[in-house]
Amino acid sequence: MDMKHLTRSTFILLATAACIFSTAASAQKKSPAESAVLLGQFGDWGAYRAEPGGKKVCFALSKPTSAVTDPANRKRDPSYAFVSTRPAEKVKNEISVIVGYPQKAGHDASAAIGSANYVLYTQNDGAWVKNAAEEPKMVEAMRKGHDLVIKSESGAGTKTTDTYSLKGISEALDKVAEECK
Repeated sequence: MDMKHLTRSTFILLATAACIFSTAASAQKKSPAESAVLLGQFGDWGAYRAEPGGKKVCFALSKPTSAVTDPANRKRDPSYAFVSTRPAEKVKNEISVIVGYPQKAGHDASAAIGSANYVLYTQNDGAWVKNAAEEPKMVEAMRKGHDLVIKSESGAGTKTTDTYSLKGISEALDKVAEECK
């Protein structure tokens, strides 16, 4: 695994932990793995900041408002969409998703916002925009759109369609940009 994928995997684990722990009862003792801080909830998107290894990371995160599998009712882990910024790596607005199970090897996923379509490459249970030069266009489409639809296929052949509301994405991304300059 190269360093870029290792960094992405670390980020995804951190972000997933942040989301899971942010929904836990506040009276519970917090885990050391929970180093992400909720900066604000904006519609269906949360803005977070973390400092793994002393390097600041900020991200907007959402859960799907609709998740459909074919065949129906297939068990999988939770899925999330992220837009992350890592200033130390000069990464801004990197789009990624966790789909909840290992993806079919060599099979791309897709993202659609209105009539705009994007190809996502997959690795394990994650997916990223295949052509990084398209990320600014996709972020702009997300800011203007209503829904983000992610379609993927698991290694076992289960087809998944996750729909994310984009309500609040602009405010969450503005907060991320303000926090992670």
